[in-house]
Amino acid sequence: MESSVRAFFERYERLFNQSLGGDADMEDVAALYATDFIAASPAGVAAGKNDGHFREAMTEGYARYRDIGTKEMRIRDIRLSPIDDRHCLAHVAWTALYTRADQPDIAIDFDVHYLVQMLDGQPKVFGWVSGDEQALLKAHGVI
Repeated sequence: MESSVRAFFERYERLFNQSLGGDADMEDVAALYATDFIAASPAGVAAGKNDGHFREAMTEGYARYRDIGTKEMRIRDIRLSPIDDRHCLAHVAWTALYTRADQPDIAIDFDVHYLVQMLDGQPKVFGWVSGDEQALLKAHGVI
């Protein structure tokens, strides 16, 4: 499972960066996720479906990232905590690079913890836990 999940997140990173450039197919991005998922952050817990509304929300989210100057997302490290033979928790350390008007570019490090399930031999994200993205962006002067 480890090699499959690592390759999965390399693809995740590549599709994220293509999306920042406006070049990714949202069907390819949506294929990274299970049919249903959960998300937790300091704002609360939400459940969602991998449907047309989700694809629209992702398209809007990537547009917002572009609007605030997000240039690139890089994985710094991946640490896996196996749960059983079909599930793991992937602790992914990211670095986001931002362009800011009249200021130097800035790199911001953060972590997201993904719940991953192997379905038909393919990893799918069925949940994630993240920190307060808005507070982090405000603290670094991005927004």
